Amino acid sequence: MRETVAGFIPEPSDRRRRPRLVTQVSGERSGGRMTDESSPSSRIDAKLEALADWRGEALARVRKLIHAADPEVIETVKWAKPTNPSGVPTWEHAGIICTGEVYKAYVKLTFARGAALDDPAGLFNAGFGGGTRRAIDLREGDDLDAAAFKTLVAEAVALNVGKASGTSG
Repeated sequence: MRETVAGFIPEPSDRRRRPRLVTQVSGERSGGRMTDESSPSSRIDAKLEALADWRGEALARVRKLIHAADPEVIETVKWAKPTNPSGVPTWEHAGIICTGEVYKAYVKLTFARGAALDDPAGLFNAGFGGGTRRAIDLREGDDLDAAAFKTLVAEAVALNVGKASGTSG
């Protein structure tokens, strides 16, 4: 099986299997260690710089809020593919907290277990059709309630940690 950025290229005998995506895109390695330029955080930095508009600013602000809410958060880049070579910034702690997808008209913050989170501030404004995820779509000029967002992130972390330890459903 040959490894690629997006997972693996199936050998002829594996053609019936669906290719799995890697969970963390790490780029090139140097001496067995990840180089600064290829770390997920550096790749997210590059994505933000490349955007150079309100979407990059919004995603950078959200990123700071996530780190403020959970200093132990792990940044990863998932789902890199030819149509989105820089992948999707993803923040994790005992599981996925949320992803930050960039579209032409909005930035979508999808919380992996959002349906299980309390959202008294009403930040979730998308993703109500499913039973698990919820999303926040930020459009140009939108003002995100920083305190409510950090509370939502902290709640998502607590839910993930509880599930990992077997104390929540």
